[in-house]
Amino acid sequence: MNYPQSLPHSHKQLLSHILAVFTQDPRIVGIGASGSYASDTMDQYSDLDLVIAINPDDYAAVMEERFTLIEQLEGKVAAFTGEHVGEPRLVIALFAPHALHVDFKFVALPDAAVRVDDTKVVWERDGQLSAIYAQSTPHYPCPTPQWVEDRFWVWVHYAATKIARGEYFEAVEFLSFLRGMVLSPLALQQRGLTPSGVRHLEKRMPDVASLLTETIVQPEKAPLIMAFEKIIAFYLTLREREDVTIHHEAQALALAYFQHAFSVSEN
Repeated sequence: MNYPQSLPHSHKQLLSHILAVFTQDPRIVGIGASGSYASDTMDQYSDLDLVIAINPDDYAAVMEERFTLIEQLEGKVAAFTGEHVGEPRLVIALFAPHALHVDFKFVALPDAAVRVDDTKVVWERDGQLSAIYAQSTPHYPCPTPQWVEDRFWVWVHYAATKIARGEYFEAVEFLSFLRGMVLSPLALQQRGLTPSGVRHLEKRMPDVASLLTETIVQPEKAPLIMAFEKIIAFYLTLREREDVTIHHEAQALALAYFQHAFSVSEN
């Protein structure tokens, strides 16, 4: 087994144990590892992101029994499904004694082809998982510039209503959405980088990280107004580099509303 050089000893021990248990189940035909394992950039804080490829005829049964499979692993202290991240096939687990986080993504073998990043085959039967990966390439989803432009000015209006009403915590959460799901992915994509939200943004684009740091504010009116003004300005800078159909009328209306909402709320 050729493990990544960066794989910590504690992670290696747990992964070896998972392989020893899961490979005994004939319905499992392959196990892959993605994330920092695949890029050989692991550290002591890394998760193990595992893809568990199942014989398609056995997939429904394994999905019913996946917690039973995980219960066989020594050290499991907690496990739950991943609906909160939009992935019900995922089981997220925590293992003692080193408090290691493991994501188990159970997929039917053909569905393993659909992946957002590189995945290394850790174990397989008869080369089945390698064959699936050889037929496809990873694709990280990213909003297109036009998709963003079609929505951005409605989002500006939404933000204005939240701040004007005094719903400051909701406005703070919306800032986080715009940073992680819109602005950072667009900026990364423009520089030819994987548009993975704000993940490792401090190292990958320190200039953008510095700019977005100015939009991390307290749930108070004045700082929120300034933060959204910076968000708008940054978006306009990003949009200049894209070939999109600009919604001039929506932009003008939303910006006027943004200013008007705060002047009215002061009265």
